[in-house]
Amino acid sequence: MTPPQTFVLPATGAWRVRVVPNLYPALDRQEVVVHSPGHLRSIAELDDDQVALVAQAWQERRRAEPAGYLHALINEGREAGSSLPHTHSQLAWLPSEPAPEPPRRGEIVEEQGRLVAWCPWISRLPYESAIAPVDPEPDGFDSSLLPDALQLLAELVRRLRRLEGTVPLNAWLHNDESGWRVVLLPRLSVLAGLELGAGVYINTLAPEEAAVRLRDAKSR
Repeated sequence: MTPPQTFVLPATGAWRVRVVPNLYPALDRQEVVVHSPGHLRSIAELDDDQVALVAQAWQERRRAEPAGYLHALINEGREAGSSLPHTHSQLAWLPSEPAPEPPRRGEIVEEQGRLVAWCPWISRLPYESAIAPVDPEPDGFDSSLLPDALQLLAELVRRLRRLEGTVPLNAWLHNDESGWRVVLLPRLSVLAGLELGAGVYINTLAPEEAAVRLRDAKSR
């Protein structure tokens, strides 16, 4: 029932990551990146080598289809919009760049090499996090740091699971003039009329406390 693949890693032998067209696209072009042949449910369950292959698939598909803005995203859990339990990401080609997100400084969670992860001081929901190069870069799809960034994302999701159990979440790669970053938005709160209608987010967990909890969860 799976559509013919558009890309696969490795190129020969048993596949480890593969890309297929979305059977029910909302846009002119959408693809699904299947993260593993194993029956896993979260990016948190992948080892670093497997996550690096996911990053490679994102980058290779960007090179193969350079037109438009490529929005790479991960939905986990039905409340976050996922219709499939198997760990995967989506690639959606948009005709233009989405509105830039405001620069968000925050409380540091982790520094790994040339990357930093933080909880924005103006966080929309509990445990909102972002990962970006210490020295800003213009395009994550061209960056050698993308595999490390997705590995750090997987680690943050593992810590979140230690703290809160399995929770629905969204994550995405955002490119704009201020530089690229990977955003993690756990869905621990219900979005209601204030959030959806007025853009006013009610966050019940201070970002400073969220960062402390995520830091402490590393050693558990």
